[in-house]
Amino acid sequence: MKEYKTNEELIEHLESKNVIIDNKNIALNIIDNYSYYSVINTYKYVFQKSNNTYSENVRFNEIYSLYSFDKNIRTIFLKYALEFELKIRGIMGNILAKNYGLDNYLNKESFDDLANATDIDNIVDSINAEINKNKGKHPAITHYDQNYGFIPPFVAIKILSFGQISKWYGLLKQSDRNEIAKKFNISPKLLKQILVNMTLARNICAHSDRLFSFHSKFFMSFKLIDSSYKANNNSTNLYMLIRCMEKFLNKDDYEELIKLVETEFNKLKESIKSIEAQVILKVMGYPNV
Repeated sequence: MKEYKTNEELIEHLESKNVIIDNKNIALNIIDNYSYYSVINTYKYVFQKSNNTYSENVRFNEIYSLYSFDKNIRTIFLKYALEFELKIRGIMGNILAKNYGLDNYLNKESFDDLANATDIDNIVDSINAEINKNKGKHPAITHYDQNYGFIPPFVAIKILSFGQISKWYGLLKQSDRNEIAKKFNISPKLLKQILVNMTLARNICAHSDRLFSFHSKFFMSFKLIDSSYKANNNSTNLYMLIRCMEKFLNKDDYEELIKLVETEFNKLKESIKSIEAQVILKVMGYPNV
């Protein structure tokens, strides 16, 4: 759009592109609540041909169904990503405490000798900044600061973002990375790759951006999870991240995750008629579709 249009005008614009709107009042209410950009501009490409015109008989409800599917997938994915996050925080914090004590874990000796010195300084400064910001605010940070004068790693790690944890892990000594990764029965290289990609996907969920089409240039050694899988364009997709969850969740939680995703897809499949629903699975990275 090159100029502002009212929501009513946007509905008319969509109709001029041959998108079928069965109930204009319902469509307008959806646009009023969630915005034209979030619903239409973000998801329309799936229903368009290579020349950016819509496929035959595309309905507004189909685009909204994909929007709803993605919103529900984000909620499901985030729930289990947070479970993984809790585990990595606990394991990493405890191992650093065991190997370096409660107040020496940010010393130079606790980082990889081959790591970039600037990167180490940046993560240490970042961690200390978070600690200082939370003094007097976060109960555990305040307790340890006032009573002991230091913040143990298993407490400090609770206030860090997932991105900070990912960067911190990547700068640890190889022996520490090995010990942490061993808890999940994967290689430290794969764990580092997963952390980077999970950070990106988690941020998408937090900002309500489009998740089902997630593709990251930070390639993951997925052959270590599924040796027969062929990834497209050497990128990491949502299917790969979901499959990796098997390494971090208990059996019941992982099976529930898979079932919930399948349930959402089956609901979407019932709503989409103008295109093959399998197209969505292909975009997500599912094999054999």
